[in-house]
Amino acid sequence: MAGSAVTRRPERPTAGVNTTVLVVDDEADIRELLELSLVRMGLGVESAGSVAEAKALLQRRRFDLCLTDMRLPDGDGLDLVRHIGEHCDDLPVAVITAYGSMENAVSALKAGAFDYLTKPLSLDQLRTLVRSALSLPQKEEPGRQHVLLGDGPGIQQVRLMIDKLARSQAPIYITGESGSGKELAARLIHEQGARRDRPLVPVNCGAIPETLMESEFFGYRKGAFTGAESDREGFFHVANGGTLFLDEVADLPLAMQVKLLRAIQEKRVRKIGATTEDPVDVRIICATHQNLSELVAAEEFRQDLYYRLAVIELRMPPLRECREDIPVLAGAILARLAPAGGAGGARLSEGAREALQRYDFPGNARELENILERAVALAASDEILPDDLQLAPPACMTGEPRVADAPNAGNAKWPLQEYLDQIEREAILEALDTTRFNRTAAAKLLGITFRALRYRMERLRIR
Repeated sequence: MAGSAVTRRPERPTAGVNTTVLVVDDEADIRELLELSLVRMGLGVESAGSVAEAKALLQRRRFDLCLTDMRLPDGDGLDLVRHIGEHCDDLPVAVITAYGSMENAVSALKAGAFDYLTKPLSLDQLRTLVRSALSLPQKEEPGRQHVLLGDGPGIQQVRLMIDKLARSQAPIYITGESGSGKELAARLIHEQGARRDRPLVPVNCGAIPETLMESEFFGYRKGAFTGAESDREGFFHVANGGTLFLDEVADLPLAMQVKLLRAIQEKRVRKIGATTEDPVDVRIICATHQNLSELVAAEEFRQDLYYRLAVIELRMPPLRECREDIPVLAGAILARLAPAGGAGGARLSEGAREALQRYDFPGNARELENILERAVALAASDEILPDDLQLAPPACMTGEPRVADAPNAGNAKWPLQEYLDQIEREAILEALDTTRFNRTAAAKLLGITFRALRYRMERLRIR
């Protein structure tokens, strides 16, 4: 069979459409195993024993998936991955690597491979990979739940990168300042990818007490410890088949980093109190506003885990690099803040729009949302003026004396109770936003009790 092309094209039972996989391997027994497994899934198969044969087949017809070995007589799998990326960019390709060759797998993912398999082949993993690859949406498929607003060059580049990353299973490392939209990017990658019908589980690694991390990530069995009154699924179990988004991954303690690395490598997790491990199929996307490479150099983050998580990096630009998009973002936020069923809603004056575009936004889009929410509450009319934005720091924080005069009444500190309520509301909203609305963590961040936070939220009507 070496060097020959075998064609089997039965109809897929579910769709009634021919779906054909290209298998590229110079070992006849591996090729035959893959062919039989794929045919049993109702798929057509064509085989090639070299890079040249594969390129000839790709030129003659369209395929729905390509499986290629890394080692071939006239090149390697990376050559084929790059060729497909240049000439058949809508064709998912997966590489087959030798056991333990993680460097090859990572290189393939960086080159644009959809995913990888290791020898000896697991038929269950093969079927999972094939089903995921064949369920990739078409690039023009509508129905996205989240949208990345803006038309500036920075945002356009991010959109292109997200489209590319969505068609892969590679681990993604999203960098960017706080509030720059890292979780939004993760959701877009998930929604545009093959796992869109499975869960996306976001985890704020900095909000989980260290003593609870193992049980939160891996779950536990009933009776495993005091208080374990029933079985509980961990994050990996809940995200099985989908995506696990690890936000602020730099906050993971070293002991948990070791356990996370093993779970990613083995694709298996053991619940606390269990005697066996459970297989899990999870794509990892992580994010942090810190510099992971610097933390690795300082020995505060494991290098081996860093290389497993940071296969492909996506940088989210700060808002000050996308000033041309600020009016579009502001308009969308104001539309969301408008009363339900009400007419009109708040709008920015020309002066307010210019003031926002001049501002540096250290808190990025999250700060923009807080500023506009406050401005809507303080504005005397539906038109938001520059003073309503309160972009300059309050005088009480800068230590500078303030002269009260009628034109600046919008920034005045009277009536005193309203001003204090405004400051308190802003602080609580920022704490809740930082902790992903975890009230216990927000109370700790604010230095008050949970009961006090609940009382203040009720008084200020924060829901």
